[in-house]
Amino acid sequence: MPMPVLSVEQRNKLERTVVEARDVAEAGAKAALEALAVHHHEPYSHMTPEQRRLRNHLRARARQLGDRQDQRGKMEITHLIQEWAYEHWHRMLFARFLAENDLLIEPEMGVAVSLEECGELAQEEGTDLWTLASRFAQQMLPQIFRPDDPVLQVTFAREYQLKLEQLLNDLEPGIFKASDALGWAYQFWQSKRKKQVNESGNKIGADELPAVTQLFTEPYMVNFLIHNTIGAWYAGKVLAENPQLAGQAESEEELRRAVALPGVTWDYLRFARSGDGEGPWRPAAGTFEGWPQRAAELKILDPCCGSGHFLVATFYHLVPIRMAEEGLTAREACDAVLSDNLHGLEIDERCTQIAAFALALAAWTYPGAGGYRPLPGLRIACSGIAPNTKKENWLALAGDDERLRNGMARLYDLFREAPILGSLIDPGSALENNLIEAGFDELRPLLEKVMSAEKDDYEQHELGVAACGIADAVQILSGRYHLVITNVPYLARGKQGAGLKNYLDTHHARSKQDLATAFIERNLMLCLEGGSTALVTPQQWLFQTGYSKIRKKLLRDLRWELLAILGEHAFRSSEAAGAFPAIYVCSKLLPKDNHLFFSINVSERSSACDKDLYLQHASLNKMQQISQLKNPEHIIITNTFSGFRVFGDYADCYQGISTGDNPRFCIKFWELPSILPGWERFQTPPEETQYYGGREHLIRWEERASIQELGAIRGKNAWGKWGIVIGVDCQ
Repeated sequence: MPMPVLSVEQRNKLERTVVEARDVAEAGAKAALEALAVHHHEPYSHMTPEQRRLRNHLRARARQLGDRQDQRGKMEITHLIQEWAYEHWHRMLFARFLAENDLLIEPEMGVAVSLEECGELAQEEGTDLWTLASRFAQQMLPQIFRPDDPVLQVTFAREYQLKLEQLLNDLEPGIFKASDALGWAYQFWQSKRKKQVNESGNKIGADELPAVTQLFTEPYMVNFLIHNTIGAWYAGKVLAENPQLAGQAESEEELRRAVALPGVTWDYLRFARSGDGEGPWRPAAGTFEGWPQRAAELKILDPCCGSGHFLVATFYHLVPIRMAEEGLTAREACDAVLSDNLHGLEIDERCTQIAAFALALAAWTYPGAGGYRPLPGLRIACSGIAPNTKKENWLALAGDDERLRNGMARLYDLFREAPILGSLIDPGSALENNLIEAGFDELRPLLEKVMSAEKDDYEQHELGVAACGIADAVQILSGRYHLVITNVPYLARGKQGAGLKNYLDTHHARSKQDLATAFIERNLMLCLEGGSTALVTPQQWLFQTGYSKIRKKLLRDLRWELLAILGEHAFRSSEAAGAFPAIYVCSKLLPKDNHLFFSINVSERSSACDKDLYLQHASLNKMQQISQLKNPEHIIITNTFSGFRVFGDYADCYQGISTGDNPRFCIKFWELPSILPGWERFQTPPEETQYYGGREHLIRWEERASIQELGAIRGKNAWGKWGIVIGVDCQ
């Protein structure tokens, strides 16, 4: 039972609403913060002692978020405004989600109340509906909304609150029952900021990275990966117990029906016959024999979990498996999956809150699980929290204990660049054994004690909150998993800021061309031996020259299980225009020389809907892994030409001369009465495909002297030879 997805009309309405809500909420947040003099170098004279204390707490919160204070005490509050707006709007939004799913709990009675009933209770208390509903939601979700968060202790001015309420009320109830609504809501929250960053052309740093890399993964991609990893593993066990089924089944559909579970039909699970195509059926991606036999022992991580799409979908698939294997009730299985199986990390702290809420909502709405109840602690943490303070202030959290101070010092060094690195951070390589074995178990209780004891020392308290979050992230980052599954963030090298670029140069030299390929490497480091990674990635790393080193490593050292080329228009969102994704599954096992894997190519299908359908039924192409390693530059050739000679065996490709300043060095030949000394004919690509063209230019050559400084002289081996001139159209 996953809930239905949003219709196009619902998604468009949600987008308009959320974009406007962010503008309204940020304007209201700015007004409220300035009314409390949070930005000012001193409190206003009329402020009460309570307001002054709140101002101090808000300023401490702003500093931990990354806002800076100048020497006169004036404070920048950009990050605090964004946090305020997000917290208040999403508390209201989550309350509406809870109410529409009959899960909004009145804390004293412990029963669910409707919005109408909540409105009646609000009248009795002398407050308004959404203030009370938000308070109920906050009490239900302490892992998401901190009870002591100063941001939630102040309300909007009435005009802003009324506008937000109107926006929320205008959304139809069906939106809040859609499985993808939460994910889209946060993508829409970031969409305006993402557009601004992309249009600026600036390098991407810590403030821009979460918005630019935020991309909601299509449900069919999520299901395809889960079905061909967890589903293939489960199907392999079923077929092993029933070899007659593997030998006699007539089709993939028959096999899918045979391994189906309540609520899980494995529509994307692909099967293929073994041997020469006449042998018994097996899952096309293999059976993942490096994994444990029981689902209870599976450890699964999404290191870029966003709004929790993969985590929630994995939850829906694992619960019925554990019910079948262990005889658990729905409620027991839900709690067991949350406790034992699922782990999530995300660079954007707000995304972790949405992911936690999405997972909680899935557990509360799971059929037969009993609705709302306290859940086990969710293993979701933010990997992008930095200790935004001086090192000595950070170390003061540990008191005089040398071992704890050493552990805190290592945490500080490891996470000071966390907002640009996130789950790339590797505690195993940086912390040695000092923190993980000697100090880590002692740090968490210490930090919790600091949080409870330092309520009046706002700076120390906020540092303690950040440190607890960092400690949670370290615990997950230090783990190793049977399955690491995610949609990796995309960011080409030319757009990377200096900090990220330098880190990739040092730690991911083979894969630094794109943040996505660096994450392929990082995800494999998070796998147990015999574990697997299943990813949505951009497809260019499969064939472009700059990725030859990472291709060679992956083909040589890992066992490829499945590859699907999706091509353009695989995402329905216009924000993904120009993305060419692929789906890649591999295992941390050395491949045998005769290892075969399957690929699917749906890149010629023109829409996400068509690609979705063809992934379920398109023919599979059998590929020998070692033959891909032998291709020129180890490019991946998925079509029937694999094994044939490539164009590079017959021709060379050269880039021509680049002057660096064409108007300075090049003219049309008719601008001179004849070709004067110092000038040479200069062939350029034609503007359109034709037999003759691009021969109208002269270049000021002077034996290369003119362009030596600015230009790049290339392609000398092609001079004087017959060939074809090709131009690249950047449109």
